[in-house]
Amino acid sequence: MARIYLSPPHMLGGERELILDAFDSNWIAPLGPHVTGFEAEIAARAGVGHAAALSSGTGGLHLALMLLGVGEGDQVIVPSMTFVATANAVRYVGAEPVFIDSDRRTWNLDPDLLEEHLSACAKRGALPKAVLPVDLYGQCADYDRIVPICQTYDIPIIEDAAEALGARWSGQPAGSFGRLAVFSFNGNKIITTSGGGMLVSDDERLIVQARKLATQAREPAPHYEHAEVGYNYRMSNILAALGRGQLANLDAMIAARRENFEYYREHLGSLDGIEMMPIDPRGEPNYWLTCLTIDPDAFGCDREAVRLALEARDIESRPLWKPMHMQPIFRTMPQVGGSYVERLFDDGLCLPSGSSLTPEDRERVVEGVLTARA
Repeated sequence: MARIYLSPPHMLGGERELILDAFDSNWIAPLGPHVTGFEAEIAARAGVGHAAALSSGTGGLHLALMLLGVGEGDQVIVPSMTFVATANAVRYVGAEPVFIDSDRRTWNLDPDLLEEHLSACAKRGALPKAVLPVDLYGQCADYDRIVPICQTYDIPIIEDAAEALGARWSGQPAGSFGRLAVFSFNGNKIITTSGGGMLVSDDERLIVQARKLATQAREPAPHYEHAEVGYNYRMSNILAALGRGQLANLDAMIAARRENFEYYREHLGSLDGIEMMPIDPRGEPNYWLTCLTIDPDAFGCDREAVRLALEARDIESRPLWKPMHMQPIFRTMPQVGGSYVERLFDDGLCLPSGSSLTPEDRERVVEGVLTARA
C-alpha cells in the first residue's frame, strides 16, 4: 500500500495551464502578471486591500515586525503553541518573544492570560511592541477578545494566519484582524506555491514598503541605489501562477479537509480517552490539520504508541507543535502560564488531513489508531 502523508500537495489540473502561461510569456522572474493577480486574489480572499507575494511566510513575519518598528530590546507576545517560525521572526529583529499559554476553547493564544499580562505590563510602564496571535491548525484565535484587549493598550496585532487561509472568525476572514497578517504557501499548507507566503494589510503604505524591502530595498533610480538594508523575499511569477491555480480550488480543498475531520470525529471522537481539537462555534476553520488528544489512562495507550502504530502501517502522523517555551533555544525567554500547552504537547496528535485523502485512506488511519491499544 502507498504511504499516507500528513498533508501532501494536491494538484487539481488547472495549475499546469497557468504555469505554462508563465513559461510561454517568459515572465519567470519575481515580477509579472501572475504575481500581481495572485496578490489581488489573496487580498480579496482575506478581506483586505493590499498584499505582497513573498518567498515565505517567515519572511512576511520578519517584514511585518520591521514595518511596525519592532527592534532590539522590544518584547512581542507570541503563543507558546506555534511553529518555530513565529518566534524566530521576533528574534530576527532583535526583540524578545513572551510566550503565552493556550486557550482551552481554541488551542490558540489565551485572551485571559493576555489581558492579565498586558495589565501588569502597563502598571510597570513597559508594554510589548506587538501581539502576534497564531491561527493554529486552521482555526482563528479568539479575536472577539484579542482585538479589543490590544486596542485598550494601543498595541498592534500581526496575525500569523500561515495555517488558516480561508478560515473565518465571527464571519470575518482570517488575515483581516491585524495591522498586518501573513499566510504561508509551504508544500504542506492548504494551498501551495511549493514555497512562499503573502503579507496582507489594509494599509497600502505598509505593503508598498514591504515590496521595497523584499526587493533589496532598491531606490527609484536608473542605477542600483540602496539607502537601507533590504532582503531577497519576493515570489517568482511561476510560483504565483501555481498559487493562482491552487487558490481557484480553495473552497473544494476546505470541504475535503472538513470531510476528513468529520470522519475522524465520527469514528474516533466518541472513544474513551480521545478528544478532538475543539471547534469554537464562532469560528469556521479551514480544517488544515485534524488534531486530537489521547488520555493514555482512558484510551489504553499514549500518543506515542498511537503514532508508532500508524508509522508501522506506513501512515504519517505528528505530535502537536512542541511549545516554544520548551524549545532549547527559547527556554530563557519569558512565559505566561504553560501547563495546558505542555499537556497538549504530551497528548496531542495530528492525523493525515490532505484534501486528496481517500475514504480508504481514512479507514486505514482509523484502523491504525484502534489497533494501537489492542
